[in-house]
Formats: sequence, structure tokens, C-alpha cells
Amino acid sequence: MRGGRRPVATVLDVNAEKPKKVANQYERDYDYTKYWDNRDYENAAEHIAIRRLLKGNHFRKAADIGGGFGRLCLLLRTFADEVTLAEPAATQLEAAKKVLEGTDIKQAQMQADDLGFADGELDLVTMVRVMHHLPAPAPEFAEIARVLAPGGTAIIEVANYGHYKNRRRHKKEGTPLPIEPVSIRTVKADEPDAIAFVNHNIDTVVGQLANAGLVLESKLSVSNLRSQRLKKALPKAVMLAAERITQKGLARSNFGPSIFLKLRKA
Repeated sequence: MRGGRRPVATVLDVNAEKPKKVANQYERDYDYTKYWDNRDYENAAEHIAIRRLLKGNHFRKAADIGGGFGRLCLLLRTFADEVTLAEPAATQLEAAKKVLEGTDIKQAQMQADDLGFADGELDLVTMVRVMHHLPAPAPEFAEIARVLAPGGTAIIEVANYGHYKNRRRHKKEGTPLPIEPVSIRTVKADEPDAIAFVNHNIDTVVGQLANAGLVLESKLSVSNLRSQRLKKALPKAVMLAAERITQKGLARSNFGPSIFLKLRKA
């Protein structure tokens, strides 16, 4: 999803006319479960972040938006009485049946900009590894704010364009970081409505969330050691120990490729 050779940064005009979103992009002969092969470090790093952000809290009703095959739902169930996997792709929901078998976690087919929950029905929403498909996420943010109860919590992961390597490159080139989303697509889109792949400016996203009534409480820098070279050289336990130590401190500089935002509905 975010691997491969470094793409040429293309800043997107988010005000340009956009094709209609397709809810089932992952129906197109793509097995997302395979994406997580050899990504144990990244998966564990995200679990560490969510546990840290939700520590000491318990919720009544939660939903994981765009949660794929339910990768994070079992973790969320330890923090909430009721969890719904809200996923647009039928193939992902089918895969989730095996992952979530024997649990009381609900599954519902829905799109992030058209959530099938009542106003204020949820008190926890998570949306992880979805933002890199959303060049213009205002409708999704508005929906999350709508379904959250006043004072409710949202955890939104953002694919971060301004990570350490890009900041260093832009500084060397004497150019500012883009404030608009940047396409990271490495191959030409095969269809006019093909799924987007973008990285975001974190400050821009925080502003968009605030406009939707979602106020930033804290953030973490996640997958800070994401590197094939490091994964080959270091034991996973060592990498995760370093991850635990660095997530909070490195968030101040938006260091990592993935930034987890904890937000509260005003």
C-alpha cells in the first residue's frame, strides 16, 4: 500500500472536479490480507499506539471505519462494550468472518462518507489506514463528527507526507512542505475512478478536523523504524521496544510515516 520505490511528489488540487467515489475498490482482485504478510512490526506498532491513546478509557459503542478484515476490532473490543466493523468492501467483510468468528463484533457494509449510524450513536470511532485514500476528507470528517456523541473520541491515522525523510529532502532543496495532499501513486491509474493514494500535511488535516468539530487532544508518531533494512537487521522485540519509547516524543516533529491523532468531539 505505502511501500515500493519513492514516487515523484504530485500535489493534488483538492478543489478540482473529482470522480465519484467507489465504495468497493478492494473488490478489484486485491487481497488486503496479504498486504500484512511480513508487516508484523507495523501491525504491532499500531496496536501499541491505540492502546496508549485509549488507556484508562472504556466506551459503550465503537466503530472501526474502513477497518478491512477486522484487523483492529479485537483490540477495540477490549475498550468498548460493542464494536462494529464498518467496511465498504464486501470481500473484506467476507474475510473478516474468519478473523472475527466466535466474537460479538458486528459487521456492516458502509462508506466512510455515508455512515449508517444515528446522530451521536457512537462514543468511539477509529479510522486507520484510510486517509491515504482520501485526498479531500472533509465529508468523512463531517460524518465521523455526526455519529459521535458530544465528548466522544476519534482516533484517526494519517499517512504523513511531512515525515523525517521528506522534511530533510525539502530542507536540502530549499522548498516548503506542501500543505495540500500529495499523490504517492507509483503506477498509472488503470480506471478513471481508481482508488487514490496520497500523503497529507498533518497541520492541514488537524485544521480540517477542527472545522468538523473534532478537537485534537494528543498525537503519536507510529512505525518510526519502518524500514526493510532495519527489519532484516534487528529483532522485532528490539524494534518494538524502540517504538514504545519514541512514539510520543517524535510526534512533536511529526517524524514518522504514520501519525495517530486522538480527537474529541467538541
